[in-house]
Amino acid sequence: MGATIRRELRFILNGQDIALTGIAPDQTLLDWLRLSRQLKGTKEGCAEGDCGACTVLVGRLTPRGSLVYESVNACIRFLGSLDGCHVVTVEHLSASEGHLHPVQQAMVDFHGSQCGFCTPGFIMSLYGLWMQTPSPTDQQIETALQGNLCRCTGYEPILRAARAISTYGGTDGDPLLRERETMIKRLNGLRDGARVEIGEGKDLLVVPADLDDFASILEASPNATVVAGSTDVGLWVTKQMRDITPVVFITGLDEMKSMTMTDGLVTIGAGVTYSDAVSVLSQHIPSLAELIARIGGQQVRNMGTIGGNIANGSPIGDMPPPLIALGATLTLRRGAKRRTLALQDFFVAYGKQDRQPGEFIEAVHVPVPQGSEKFAIHKVTKRRDEDITATLGAFRLTLAEDGTVASACIAYGGMAATPKRAFAVEAALIGRPWTEATVEAAMEKYADDYQPLSDMRATAEYRALVAKNLLLRFYMETTSRPAPVKVSRYEAA
Repeated sequence: MGATIRRELRFILNGQDIALTGIAPDQTLLDWLRLSRQLKGTKEGCAEGDCGACTVLVGRLTPRGSLVYESVNACIRFLGSLDGCHVVTVEHLSASEGHLHPVQQAMVDFHGSQCGFCTPGFIMSLYGLWMQTPSPTDQQIETALQGNLCRCTGYEPILRAARAISTYGGTDGDPLLRERETMIKRLNGLRDGARVEIGEGKDLLVVPADLDDFASILEASPNATVVAGSTDVGLWVTKQMRDITPVVFITGLDEMKSMTMTDGLVTIGAGVTYSDAVSVLSQHIPSLAELIARIGGQQVRNMGTIGGNIANGSPIGDMPPPLIALGATLTLRRGAKRRTLALQDFFVAYGKQDRQPGEFIEAVHVPVPQGSEKFAIHKVTKRRDEDITATLGAFRLTLAEDGTVASACIAYGGMAATPKRAFAVEAALIGRPWTEATVEAAMEKYADDYQPLSDMRATAEYRALVAKNLLLRFYMETTSRPAPVKVSRYEAA
């Protein structure tokens, strides 16, 4: 028996129940807020999830039934992804009698705003942080604001305001926290187990009832665009003006959001976001968690998914190279059938993956490095945070008792049309002593593995040289040689 069909999208906006029946599959939350609801505190700055002027909070029920609020970019978040959620805009912060919220008052008193265009986005990002961490460290504040840009203040007044928020009042009086149990009941009331279908034909918007329903939908309509976090697909619409219809939104599929650790293997559901993955990965694969901290801003990490980054197949996607180096595998599903595939074999050519029509990534399985293994990830960008990769190298190596290289697995992004292993370099290392001479000889084999291109992020020559030097850096970090210095201004302070 098929799923029950509901012909309206339901969510809560600030304190109001919303039911929409006539929306386009590619309609963004930002456009709807500004044009249909006249809530113009949410601004469009970049329309690509970089500047944070459009930041709102989205509350969602976790698989365990708790309610979390996360900052997201409304400019690339589609309405279709909000079924069963609570959307909070800056207009909802002030009390009914006109008093400013502690976050707003601190920004006023510490002169955290000049032209004011970006201010609502900063307030919403700080609000999301303050609800979870009322007395944050400077590092936590700056992490929360990685995705918010301001061209006026120089940021220091904003940081001073962020440090002072709790002096204006504790979280006990905050409406979102005070009314949390009531909101959980309201959101649970929106969960009717139905599939959402709005529109028809090419203009169809679908929200599956559950994972099995999604599998059957995609098997029947393999050309539909699947949207999870929309951190890439959003730009297809706002920047490339691409037609993505019909669209299937899988943001709410709890079955794809689990993470487990069994017998040295971390299994990550394809719908797990970067933010949710960090808590588990930081315990078992810390370097992978450190990499995630450099992917986009907090809003992007709250939206983007591990599975989506892989499925998109970008040659500069950050997750595939380290996962390939770790020997990760995928569970691919089509209808009721599943198959397992090594991640390195998933990428066939630029824009092409080993995925059959109607097939999707269900989970990623990542072996945890053992104590004897040496593992590292190095990402090279023009700026450290919230920047797209020029070159990324991931290295996993084991040594035999005699000091020779027993095994090596090296993968790069930004060096070819797909994320790709350095087979020639690996062959030049295996069986030889782990010495600088061996490494320098292996560096000459990079030309056999990669012929990088020049683009706006780096020249081919730069990428080729950096790739070699990252191997040398890995060698220095794993031997008694003086390792390259990693500068952390928090530790230095």
